[in-house]
Amino acid sequence: MTTDTSPTCRIRLATDDDWPRLWPIVEAVVREGETYVYPLDLTSDQAREVWMERAPGATVVAEGADGTVLGTAKMGPNRPGHGDHVGTASFMVSPAARGLGLGRALGEHVVAWHRAQGFRGIQFNAVVESNAGAVRLWRSLGFEIVGTVPGAFRSPAHGYVGLHVMYLPLID
Repeated sequence: MTTDTSPTCRIRLATDDDWPRLWPIVEAVVREGETYVYPLDLTSDQAREVWMERAPGATVVAEGADGTVLGTAKMGPNRPGHGDHVGTASFMVSPAARGLGLGRALGEHVVAWHRAQGFRGIQFNAVVESNAGAVRLWRSLGFEIVGTVPGAFRSPAHGYVGLHVMYLPLID
């Protein structure tokens, strides 16, 4: 599935050959320590193992008009077995490309992907409460906060903050 989201952004499936261009984005986001629970010293090999989804999931890249990788998302079932009808996803945008609408483009792509795959809903397990931009974006795409685990995330900038569980039903 390839999505042309604008004249300056194209979203396509990631391949193993994309990893050298994805790793700098993943590394920058992880090292910031503000949005993911990954250890700050995560290595490229460890990150590749958790980020590059295999079927039935998928990983995508968002490329600029010049082919520069600007962001990425991964998606698939939230849980195996009896929970595999609800999806989940994670997103990362290059620090240099933030504020350009890439998060929204990736979010819309992920919602469309889950619908096309027949998922009944999408659950985000851990949206950092202090990540106001992400919370605002997911709410604008129809996600609701269904619960918050108080103090479950240790933010370098904000101390202990909550982790929201957010949900978007795809089937009424």
